[in-house]
Amino acid sequence: MTHAPLKVAVLASGRGSNLAALIAARDAGSLPVEFVLVGSDKASAGALLLAEAAGIPALALNPKDYPDRPGFDRALFARVAASGAELLVLAGFMRVIDGAVVAEWEGRAINIHPSLLPKYPGLHTHRRCLEAGDAEHGASVHFVTAELDGGPVVAQARIPVGAGDTEISLAERLLAEEHRLLPAVVGAIAEGRLRWNGAAMFDGQPLTTPLTLAQLS
Repeated sequence: MTHAPLKVAVLASGRGSNLAALIAARDAGSLPVEFVLVGSDKASAGALLLAEAAGIPALALNPKDYPDRPGFDRALFARVAASGAELLVLAGFMRVIDGAVVAEWEGRAINIHPSLLPKYPGLHTHRRCLEAGDAEHGASVHFVTAELDGGPVVAQARIPVGAGDTEISLAERLLAEEHRLLPAVVGAIAEGRLRWNGAAMFDGQPLTTPLTLAQLS
């Protein structure tokens, strides 16, 4: 039985390297999705150029045009809803989203974060990892909730921290893993293997520990 591609919207604030990885996976035939919107809070975001080059509708809204954060968030998420998106992917979207707005997307929005959550929510994760002397670093994909980087983690990728690692080298090595992890998670959702039923479920069973790339392949 052939299912219609999952309709996906992506929000990004920067260059969009994780978006590029998702588009590449779709183009390779390994990701059964249809991208219906790429949105940003920055008109200069590279992600918007990637979207336009790939023929994906692109949108930028300026937070300064709205009276407050909830007003901006409601406007942006209204556009996401109007796109028909079934899944929202936050891929380097650098804004804290109003809790009431997020609640309307419970179980339908995921975020990728460059740390082994619950370690190091927020910014400067690579620096904090090095300052703590951690032996390993990683990336996490989680369902989005009102708590910053605090929703249920569904998958993680891990890398060792080398003695000579810097913030830059650690970030570069981790980014390569992010580019594998995010398409794998989106693919599992598109195929119905990973879903939300009040909690994360994988292959029909409650998810008790984050999935690995091997489990997602």
